[in-house]
Parts: sequence; C-alpha cells; structure tokens
Amino acid sequence: MTHRDVDMTSSQTHTLEHRKSQTTPRRLSDGQFAVLLLLPGVALLAGVVLYPLIAALVTAFFEQSLVLPGRTFVGLQNLVDVLQGDFLRLLRQTLVFTLGTTLLPFVIGFALALALNTKIRGAKVLRGLMLIPWLVPGVVVSFLWMWIFNANYGVMNALLQSVGLIDDPQAWLAQPGTAMGAVVLAKTWQSFPWMMVMLLAGLQTVPVELHEAAEMDGAGTVRRFFAITLPHLKGIVGLVLLLEFIWNFQHFDIIYVLTGGGPAGATQTFATAVYETAFQGYDLGKAGALGLLWMVLLMALVVVYVRFSEKGEER
Repeated sequence: MTHRDVDMTSSQTHTLEHRKSQTTPRRLSDGQFAVLLLLPGVALLAGVVLYPLIAALVTAFFEQSLVLPGRTFVGLQNLVDVLQGDFLRLLRQTLVFTLGTTLLPFVIGFALALALNTKIRGAKVLRGLMLIPWLVPGVVVSFLWMWIFNANYGVMNALLQSVGLIDDPQAWLAQPGTAMGAVVLAKTWQSFPWMMVMLLAGLQTVPVELHEAAEMDGAGTVRRFFAITLPHLKGIVGLVLLLEFIWNFQHFDIIYVLTGGGPAGATQTFATAVYETAFQGYDLGKAGALGLLWMVLLMALVVVYVRFSEKGEER
C-alpha cells in the first residue's frame, strides 16, 4: 500500500467517524438526567409555593387593598402597626391553643400506647379503630364537634347534665371563657391517634430483656417505666412534640369552622387573623405583615426541630 493510499484511508475513516458523531445522539450524564427529572417538580414548587410566598412577603411593605387597584410603598409601617396592635394577644392565644393541642393529645396518646403495648385481647382491632379520628378531614371533625357542643341538643350538655355537673345547657362555642377549651378538645380528638401510633412504634423498640432483667432485680412497673422506657423514648418523644407543636402553631380549619376566631376574638390565632385581615378586612398589607412575623416564629421552631433531629441522628 502506498503512502497516498494510507492517507486516503485515514481520511475516509475520519470522515466516517465525523458523520457517525453527527448522526449518533449525545448521551446525557447521570447528573444532567437527574436535573431533567427534578425540573418539573422544582417548577411546580416555584409556581405553587415559592412565588405566592415571596409575593405575600413583599406585600407586607406596601399599603394594598383587596378591592382597590394599585399599591403604595410604606416600608416598615405595616409591621409597626401590627406589633402595636393585637400581636401580643394573638401570640398568647396561639400559644395557648398550640400548647393545649400538643400536650393533651400527647398524654392521651401515650397512655393508649402503653395500654396497647401490653398483651391485651383485640389490640390490633383497637389500633385500627383509634386511627379513625386522625383519618377524618378537619372540616368533618369540626361539624361533628359543633353538633356535640350545640347549646340546644348537643351531647356534651346532655352528658354533663345527666351526671349533675351543670344545671342548664351551656353555649360552649359562644362564650369567651369556654370557646378555646372546646376548640382544643376538638383538635385533641383528631390529633391523639397520630401520637399514639408514633409512641407505640417507639415502645415496641424497647428491648424486652432490659425489662426482664430489671424485674428480676425487684424493680416495679413504675420504676421500670422511668428507668428504662422513658429514657429509651426520649428522642421520639421530643420529635413528636416538636412536630405537633409546629403543625398546631399554623392550624386553621377546625378553629375557623367551629368559631371563626370568636366569640369576641377569644379563639383568634395567627392563622385565622391573617385570613380575616386579608379577606374580610381587605387589607393585604397588614395581612402580609402579620404573615411575615408569623413565618419568622415558625422558622425559629423549624430550626429547633432540625437541630433536635441532628442530635438524634448523632446519638
């Protein structure tokens, strides 16, 4: 083969390879393919969550009405007005509702988890039945408890009168002194199954050998609970309480359906106050300012939750 033939052969090979590279599609790397898979979800998140959130926070710095066109930049004036208004009352009532609907379901859920963790007949059936309140939508729960608390034909009045605790029917949802307790009770009924399930799962991870060894050493049930069970559940108890506290701090549906924040604002929380300010008072600026302060408090709770979760993973 001559020198010229070799040059022609290599030229033809190069041309074929060039044509092949043009016709063969380029393969995506794993990273590029992962980005393509994530793009629809990120776009949906940005359109449904991030954009409305940023738009609402920006509104906090403007004087803007829901029924009038245009808006005027007012800086921090909306935040100042909210802080000088009912902010402390809303914070106090939100904390009362949040603490009540966190601690009460926890106590009930823990007690039921301890009972179901023993070898009682029908434990599996009882677990399933007790999950029903948690599976029922909040609006349905609200109407159920609205019927229970009804002043004319409610079950609560009939029950308390039958045992002699009250003489006359009470309008539980219409009195400032009892409305918050009624709302807390309704939310507790919906929340305790979730706590029960989580705590029961934790109880079933406690080594039986530890209890048997302690029992052989003469430790009673109460002593074994505080020396073995409770320390073993410390992590899950903290996470359950923190999560429930965060969820209840932003709860809306049961409060709004049962009382609408009344009577006389006795059950008003940040969630119902933001809704009322924006869609009943038509003041988007103050609603945005209230929502901004509310979000700052929620972010502080989220930071505590993340720190606690990291410590739990380290342990």
